Amino acid sequence: MSDIETTTVSEEGYACTSQVGDFDLQVDATGETGPDPNSTLVATYASCYIPAFRVGGQQRGVDDLGKVQIDASAELDDEDDLASIAFDLHVEADLDDDELAEIVERGEDICHVHSALREGLRADISAYGDAF
Repeated sequence: MSDIETTTVSEEGYACTSQVGDFDLQVDATGETGPDPNSTLVATYASCYIPAFRVGGQQRGVDDLGKVQIDASAELDDEDDLASIAFDLHVEADLDDDELAEIVERGEDICHVHSALREGLRADISAYGDAF
């Protein structure tokens, strides 16, 4: 038995609906009826990294990071493939640069999407404490 099973269906055109557990995920290659696959990947990466960052903070003795927000950006190459990803990570907690860097690195070690991507496509992360 697999650890993860999904079903993805396209009735016509380029839009797909994926059944992921009890949830439906709409993705449209043209971006007309839902986010396109590249945008979905970038959002999924950010959605994976934030909880990993929180766990990294707990492991480094910072239990309350407060609000955490990622403003993600990505560049596409001439083939419309993802060429680079960048995260601007805003953290409510007032952390110094060394604390932030340590938690950022630990978050990278924990994030499953970060681990799954080819090394050249991993996010370039800039982190800002006392951001809210």
